Amino acid sequence: MKFECSDPALWATCLASYKSVISSLNKPNIISLDDFYTNELPSLLESRNPNPHITKPELVKVMQWKLTRGKHRPRLLNFISSLDETLIQSASEKAFLSLPDISKSISELTVLKGVGPATASAVLAAYSPDVAPFMSDEAMVAVLGNAKEYTLKQYVLLVEKLQAKAKELSSKGTQFTPSDIERALWSSSVGGNFIAPAVDPEPEVNSKRNSKRRRK
Repeated sequence: MKFECSDPALWATCLASYKSVISSLNKPNIISLDDFYTNELPSLLESRNPNPHITKPELVKVMQWKLTRGKHRPRLLNFISSLDETLIQSASEKAFLSLPDISKSISELTVLKGVGPATASAVLAAYSPDVAPFMSDEAMVAVLGNAKEYTLKQYVLLVEKLQAKAKELSSKGTQFTPSDIERALWSSSVGGNFIAPAVDPEPEVNSKRNSKRRRK
């Protein structure tokens, strides 16, 4: 599915396939890690209001989720494991309370060694999915054309695009958050043929065109 798609039903189909695509990866602990990230962690963070923060064990699990769902970069997990608990809680609280200022929130988290914009975005998305989506490779490619620059500038641009798309689709009746848009894009990209026939009629159209050309 292309990012330009404006049909809420197609986006909803991709989003609904998320859990199935996660399961199809067959990676160790991916199902439990994703359940922690998408269900348990948001509730834990919300329960700590008005002083929301993430703990070191939780941040480690976020990194494990990120590395399992995407590309495996073991050095990042080593950096996170060496961080001080107090520093993590302080930085994350400042970041959460800085929302919806994306730039400030990301900057508060990236003072932590091993936490770049992508990992910081995962932390923010768990706390405020309606504001800050995860900076996944798949979303970067679909929206910006590449996933080579993991910079604050690129993330801010990604957020603006995903927020706008969520607003566009939500105006048609079905409510979407920027994080919903990211998950739908991830599912569409990673799921491949697993969900493509159900959400993207373009191949069939192209096939008909090619058939007409052959008949000529």
